[in-house]
Amino acid sequence: MKKTVIGAVALISALSVNVASAKETISAVGSSSVTPLMEVFGETYMKSHSNVFIEVQGPGSSAGIKAAKNGSADIGMSSRNLKASEKEPTLVEEVIARDGIAVVVNPKNHLKGLTSEQVSAIYRGEITNWKDVGGNDKPIVAITRDTASGTRGAFEEIMELKKKIGGKKVSAISQRAQVANGNGGLKTMVASNPYAIGYISLGSVDSTVHPLSIDGVAADVANVKNGSYKVARPFLVLYREGKPSAATKKFLDWMLTKEAQKIVDQKGYISIH
Repeated sequence: MKKTVIGAVALISALSVNVASAKETISAVGSSSVTPLMEVFGETYMKSHSNVFIEVQGPGSSAGIKAAKNGSADIGMSSRNLKASEKEPTLVEEVIARDGIAVVVNPKNHLKGLTSEQVSAIYRGEITNWKDVGGNDKPIVAITRDTASGTRGAFEEIMELKKKIGGKKVSAISQRAQVANGNGGLKTMVASNPYAIGYISLGSVDSTVHPLSIDGVAADVANVKNGSYKVARPFLVLYREGKPSAATKKFLDWMLTKEAQKIVDQKGYISIH
């Protein structure tokens, strides 16, 4: 009798292992700005598709583009447009949402807004005191993202923070600027420093930071949608043409449906519909 019970337990264990291993893992790698949205997409999709497990990692847009190209991930994520040098004929780019980039300060900073020229001058290191832009006589602590960040890439492009050295375009952001890892890291640094300024995904803005208007236009979803708020960029998924498995392709197609795009709006991003 004892042997039969042990045998039954072993059989149940073996069956549960087989059920778990029968799930297909879909990996999404890339932008830390796209990651929170992709995580919600994954959680929602898995509730009605028990045959897949969706794994999301956010090391940055450059890593996501590379992962989509070399096949180390099923889906790459980017929060900036691809450079001409990154594009390939078989690499598919799909817009799953749009997002504003909010220029944020600490809530103790009572400044309402800046011009894009002032923001650019701050990040170039040409304006270093808040009094020069209508604030208190305090030093500006500029915080940026690392060079692999899609948010940084898009921000540099929009704010014209590029310069040419030896015929090559490089970042014009001052080397004195502090570097944060990820949207969350930058937001925490601004939230804990009354003299800081940074830039994060509009969908990540909460009460811990204060978004500034740029050129007199408030950083909100309505203004990104109507085109008046110019500091905006696409959220892209990337994959090799013909490469996605049937399960991955179903998930990619689902992201463009009304059900998925409703989540985009709920999370403070801009849907594609």
